Amino acid sequence: MILIALAVLLTACDDTKGPVSFTPEMASFSNEFDFDPLRGPVKDFSQTLLNEKGEVSKRVSGTLSKEGCFDSLELHDVENNTGVELVLNANYYLDAETQEKRLLLKGKCQLAEYPSAGLVWDTDEHGFITVARGKDVEVKYRYDEEGYPLGKSTTSKEAHLSVVSTPSRDGHKKLDYTAVSVLNDKPLGRVKQTCDYDRHDNPVSCQLLIVDESVTPSVERNYSIKNTIEYY
Repeated sequence: MILIALAVLLTACDDTKGPVSFTPEMASFSNEFDFDPLRGPVKDFSQTLLNEKGEVSKRVSGTLSKEGCFDSLELHDVENNTGVELVLNANYYLDAETQEKRLLLKGKCQLAEYPSAGLVWDTDEHGFITVARGKDVEVKYRYDEEGYPLGKSTTSKEAHLSVVSTPSRDGHKKLDYTAVSVLNDKPLGRVKQTCDYDRHDNPVSCQLLIVDESVTPSVERNYSIKNTIEYY
């Protein structure tokens, strides 16, 4: 009985370990393609954004290797009738429909260049994308100690847009966050998200409030997010 009790105590101690950090690829791709980053051994996932009427506004889905590289990524903006499906082929992501080379990679699976747009990504010593540079634009990214994206600042010829995200103090609920957007020192909007989580500390469903402060009076829009996640 004493041995069993010790085993239970040791297991309980093991469970107190902090949450898994976000990988450079997951954090960087979520920054670039506008979806919520996920932790742990994700095999495939989908994130669906629904408006107040329950209609699909946007959908992102992807598959990942055991090493955490994106084997495919599908993006659909239903409201604007746009979308693309990217598939990994050697050191490029190809357009799944046209087989056109879209994105060049560095290493095994991190973004390096978007040739047709003249965009180049720089990474830090840990593999996180920190800067994106184009002919007339520069974007800088920030992360916390767990690799969670804290926002970005975009500078072009006549505009400077900053987005600052503040996650929950509960390390297991990083996707409970608030974010503030400012364009040329003027408030542009605010976002607040709260989620329900699975055992990997990933969001299963979320409620999203977006406040547009670029108009007077400000306009509020409520969305819900439904996620499906399969693990290795």
